[in-house]
Amino acid sequence: MSEVERGHGDAYAPPVVAVRVRDAGVTKLRRAGFPTFVLSVLAGAFIGLGALFYVVVVTDAALGFGVTRLLGGLAFSLGLILVVVAGAELFTGNVLVAMAWASRLVRTGEVVRHWSLVFVGNAVGALGTVALVWLGEIHTFGAGAVGASLSAIGEHKTSLSVVALVALGTLCNALVCLAVWLAQAARSVTDKVLAIVFPITAFVAVGAEHSIANLFLLPWAWLVGGLDAGFASATLVNLAAVTVGNLLGGTVLVAAVYWLAYLRPGADDASGHEP
Repeated sequence: MSEVERGHGDAYAPPVVAVRVRDAGVTKLRRAGFPTFVLSVLAGAFIGLGALFYVVVVTDAALGFGVTRLLGGLAFSLGLILVVVAGAELFTGNVLVAMAWASRLVRTGEVVRHWSLVFVGNAVGALGTVALVWLGEIHTFGAGAVGASLSAIGEHKTSLSVVALVALGTLCNALVCLAVWLAQAARSVTDKVLAIVFPITAFVAVGAEHSIANLFLLPWAWLVGGLDAGFASATLVNLAAVTVGNLLGGTVLVAAVYWLAYLRPGADDASGHEP
């Protein structure tokens, strides 16, 4: 094993991570549709659990805005930790399959079908979690304080302009994909968890927008708020704009940059193997 492959300490070096992410993209697109869908449902549920944890943690906090958001971000990290360590297919992380596409190892149609299948599966998992949380009446906990926090979150998300939603979605998925990238550099479960926590905590703390988390938070807020038609319409706008931003953040700010650095034709050998 070369110095490049060993990397710094016990982590894979960035050029090797690029190859691992590219090859993982090929593997994901070659997996059959049914297991991909099942794992996508699981990922939607995992992100829903992280979002649920976030809402409870930020409810009725008296520590100030910044510290409360920090704690909420740490709680939300549960979602991606479960996705990466337990194994599931998350749309926002799977945007990185663009590296396999740029390397001409997969076709455009395959990528679009994969993203569509995973997004639908994530939606099913997130909405299924909404149903369980609603039936469990978690919004009534803390003498209704959890429901009040949820309503405030929903009102804020649906009041943002389309431009703001796209920008915040872009910022969010740049950090999510960087978390996935760092996790690919890790060799142990502990390393993966540490790699995930900081980028995910950051995107939550600064108020960036995650499409799959919103597929949990906004329908839940919609139910708690009494099924208002205007809120439902604003939810659809939010999801569409944030999804566009998530695609831009993952493909342009992470996948494209690292592909240009390490995998484009003529780039230095990224495999880390000596000739």
